[in-house]
Amino acid sequence: MQTLEHKVYSEIIMTRVTVPVGEDIGFLPGTEEEKMTPWMGALEDNLDVLCKTDNETGEWGRAATDGLIRARIKVKSLNFMRGRTFINKFLIIDEAQNLTPKQMKTLITRAGPATKVVCLGNIAQIDTPYLAEGSSGLAYVVDRFKEWNHSGHVTLQRGEHFRLADYATEVL
Repeated sequence: MQTLEHKVYSEIIMTRVTVPVGEDIGFLPGTEEEKMTPWMGALEDNLDVLCKTDNETGEWGRAATDGLIRARIKVKSLNFMRGRTFINKFLIIDEAQNLTPKQMKTLITRAGPATKVVCLGNIAQIDTPYLAEGSSGLAYVVDRFKEWNHSGHVTLQRGEHFRLADYATEVL
């Protein structure tokens, strides 16, 4: 809404760490955005939900809405953030619990004038072998920004996962 209708931000930039859960599949061909596609499954899932419109708009209306939203969202690799400055952008850092404090610093210090940074993550879902609750970049940022008047932090009581995912988060 603030990007498309009110034009508060010129675009949405989404990034996340590209550390595989299992074996690495090697180098991927294509542009930066094409290489990031396998890492952005969660974004795709959420866009599918957001772009569902009522039956009155029909297939063409859904496709137009989907295309408009996707045109404003740029997927960028964490690996190419050094030296950049984002001006008038809405930067979303997804899966922030799997970033190190230094990676979080690299990303957040890219914010220029009129840019908002939102970090999404769940400390209970850290699955990077060398990180723990105390060493996660997400926990680091929450702790360092808690006294700053221009920041906010929201902890959800529960996620929108199904019973199996919720149970796994608790016991594994």
